[in-house]
Amino acid sequence: MEVKTVIKERSENAEKVDTNKNIVYRTDNLNLWYGKDQALKNIDLDIYENEVTAIIGPSGCGKSTYIKTLNRMVELIPIVKTSGKILYRGKNIFDKSYRVEELRTQVGMVFQKPNPFPKSIYENVAYGPKIHGIRDKKIIDEVVERSLRGAAIWDEVKDRLKENAYGLSGGQQQRLCIARCLAIEPDVILMDEPTSALDPISTLKIEELVQELKQKYSIVIVTHNMQQAARISDRTAFFLNGEVVEYTNTNKLFSNPSDKRTEDYITGRFG
Repeated sequence: MEVKTVIKERSENAEKVDTNKNIVYRTDNLNLWYGKDQALKNIDLDIYENEVTAIIGPSGCGKSTYIKTLNRMVELIPIVKTSGKILYRGKNIFDKSYRVEELRTQVGMVFQKPNPFPKSIYENVAYGPKIHGIRDKKIIDEVVERSLRGAAIWDEVKDRLKENAYGLSGGQQQRLCIARCLAIEPDVILMDEPTSALDPISTLKIEELVQELKQKYSIVIVTHNMQQAARISDRTAFFLNGEVVEYTNTNKLFSNPSDKRTEDYITGRFG
């Protein structure tokens, strides 16, 4: 089945199922090149409010590149060029009038490896509010506690706030990075393989946290772990060679995929 046909079917089905759901991101015919190498091809993808959207696919298929276009972080690479549109809340993020700083305030990101600042636990979370001009210590204290609670790590660190964040375990560091993201009160949280460097217990805590966070935030998660996608996402997009092969309800994609390439991937025939 042709990629365009799959996308068309997905769009038609989405209209039937999601008439009452707000679209946070609408990607329209997005293409992206690193120099002469095309990494994304004709991407059409809608991200819905208060859902977890998983992006799966083999290494080098464009998963991380795609989510880094959603906050324009991919443009930090000088040789990148794009065509097409990405509408965030109805506005094209590539418009010259759209300030990238404003976008990144609304769209937070959690990376593959925990990347806390070489500061105290408290200062890691307080950094964002301070950058945005908050100086009142009482307000900052409230934001720090609220964010750490939101990331399900407050009880573990409340008596250690002045200690260096590097003293935390890997799983704790990742939840601290999520708290740092929550402190700027984003609308969307992008996660690029956030558990790939973590042990199974820490991975479970992050997965439970993601399920809680979607009540307030829209989450897009890149994962190499198909079981994880099946456990925590509402919708899943299968990327292959820079294209969206299939995008649908997660249960449907894993139980009854429309494209043989999807079936081959999720059953382990390649990838």
